[in-house]
Amino acid sequence: MDDDGGGHALADRRQLETQIARDVRALGAGSDRITRVFAGRHKVSNNDLDALLHIIVSETAGSPLTPGELRERLGLSPAAITYLVDRLINAGHVQRESYPNDRRKVMLRFSDRGMEVGRAFFGPLGVHNKTAMAELPDEDLAAAHRVLQALASAMDAYHRELSSENMTKE
Repeated sequence: MDDDGGGHALADRRQLETQIARDVRALGAGSDRITRVFAGRHKVSNNDLDALLHIIVSETAGSPLTPGELRERLGLSPAAITYLVDRLINAGHVQRESYPNDRRKVMLRFSDRGMEVGRAFFGPLGVHNKTAMAELPDEDLAAAHRVLQALASAMDAYHRELSSENMTKE
């Protein structure tokens, strides 16, 4: 068996990478199942659900989306994104806020009601996650965090490649 120079067998490395890829797909599928239950209980369409996920991910990362950025992420027309955002606002999930340094620019934020609804539904998942990780040492959690960050960066890079391919085909 070949060695990677660091004392690790390449076959073992490939097996670990395959297992991680499998685990990430399982996490994605599990997350999808749970968010679909949320959508059903709160009468949210698939597009609305996708929009809510993009909005919360961006907001918790500290970079709230504009309606235009959300439109690009979802691949919708300007009219469709306006209708979708208005629907989310009317349902009480989202609100528009002006950027502090540019009042002409609007960002999408979760409303207080939207946060309450999300916490009520997803809070128990947080408890399950905390319980599942309670016995893991901090070093393992730090390593898992680095792996997940690397995979998220890889997805972003691949998305940029796909987007540039689409632009060259148009």
